Order: sequence, then C-alpha cells, then structure tokens
Amino acid sequence: MAKSLYETLGVSERASADEIKKAYRKLARKYHPDVNKDEAAIEKFKEINAAYEVLSDSKKKDEYDMYGDQMFGGQKFHDFAQNQGNVDLDELLKNIFGGGGGFGGGGFGGGRRSSAEDLDQRTNITVPFDVSILGGKHNITVNNESFDIKIPAGIKNGETLRVRGKGNSGMGQRGDLLIKVDVASSPVFVRKDSDLYFTMDVPLKAALFGGKVSVKTPIHDNITLKVPQNTKNGQKFRVRGKGVTDRKTALTGNLYLTANIILPNVDEMDEALKNMLEEKLPDTEKTENSNA
Repeated sequence: MAKSLYETLGVSERASADEIKKAYRKLARKYHPDVNKDEAAIEKFKEINAAYEVLSDSKKKDEYDMYGDQMFGGQKFHDFAQNQGNVDLDELLKNIFGGGGGFGGGGFGGGRRSSAEDLDQRTNITVPFDVSILGGKHNITVNNESFDIKIPAGIKNGETLRVRGKGNSGMGQRGDLLIKVDVASSPVFVRKDSDLYFTMDVPLKAALFGGKVSVKTPIHDNITLKVPQNTKNGQKFRVRGKGVTDRKTALTGNLYLTANIILPNVDEMDEALKNMLEEKLPDTEKTENSNA
C-alpha cells in the first residue's frame, strides 16, 4: 500500500515520532520561503507541513497507516495536491480527515474520514453467458452518463470490476464505479470454474457403429468429436483445453460432454428395416435375475 506522506518527509513507515519530527525540521528549514527563494520551494514547504500535520498526530497517523494513499484517490499526495489547483492544503486535509485546526494548531479532532473512497459508487450489471466467456463491451449508464466498459474474457459470476473516476463527485475528487457482474445462465452450457459442461446429441448410428459428432461451443465455432462404437447414453467425454481461460492464471479448463443418444422415429423407418429390428433386437424384458 503506497504511503507517500512518509516519502515526502524522507522517512520509513516504521520511523519513530522523534525521527519524523527531526526529518520535518530539517526539511522545513531547507524549503522555508524566507531561506529558499525558488518558487517551487513554496509548494514543497506546504507539502512538508501537510505531511507532518498528519504523521505527528497519532489519530490521523493511525488512520493514514490503515488506508495509505487510498485517502487521496490512490494518488501520491504530491500529485493529488497538484490536481486540486490553488487549494489551501490545511483546508484540504481538514476535508479528508475531518475536524478543525490549522498546521501546528493541534489536530483535526479525529472526525470522520472523507476521501475518494467514500465517493465510490456501486452498481450491478448482467452480461450474456457468451460475453463472460469471450469478453466484450457492455454499455452502462450512471450519473446521467453513458459509456462502454470492457468485460474481460473469463470473468466469473459475482466478480467486481472497477472503473476509475466514474463514481460520485465531491471535494474536488471523484470516486470509482464498482460494478458487480452477474452472468446470465446458458440454456445449454454449465460452467464450473474454468470447465464447461454440455450434453451433446449423438445419432443412433454413430452410437452403435462409431462416428463423428460436431459440437458448437461458446469459444470455438465447432469442434469435431470422434465417438467410439457402442457409445452408451450418458457416456461422458473430456476434451482437454476447450474450456474457459482463467484470466488470472491464464490456464484453460476442459470441456466435458455427456452423450444423449437420439433414437430415430419408428414411423419414419423403412418398413423392411423396422420389421428386421423388431425381430432381431434383444428382448428388453430380460432382467439380470432371469437365470434365477
């Protein structure tokens, strides 16, 4: 977690109160406008005082140690202060930490923290199943503003996306937009982590004598699976590397297929074939206990 106030004073995050005070006094002498006539020294002097105002107060220091530069919208304090324009840093820190009092005047009263994090806005969206697998764009409207967001390939149901600078505004800052993504269910596919599950139709001829079955997936237009002779209804197949690519690990899951044997319509069969099947097919009434 970035903590640029310590950088401003040139001390470590583990510095003692005495070390912080010593560093502040040394820098304050160096950049004091009465000593340093460089225009940039004035702003540097203000930043040094602002850093010391926080780090010399135990309550504000504890708060800053907890949240770090997140209190400044994730920016280093220098960049944050520069983006505020000609704003009094005393007033700025007062708004962030709450309370009153000026530099060297004894603290802000430990009031409620107010920062870009408080301005974050939350919303929910639902994306199609295919988009969650392949990635894409999704249009969203918040705060009377419409814009596209990028949906990363492989996003999972319930994950949250962060869009910087699209949240609520206040105190010269703007928070982020946190978007919880719900993934619409698929009528044919089931996803478990990075694996996909699908029930594929297998014609009776292919199931009996072997053959090839074409399967359309959300990731690949079509894949061709070779099914062996005597494939049973409900038999399972695994196709390696044809699942979803995990966007964090870059590992790709598998595609698991379950065979659904499609029986022909007897009424549409050739009469001779129908008679032969009726005569030659095994008697289905036989049971395992028939020899008892």
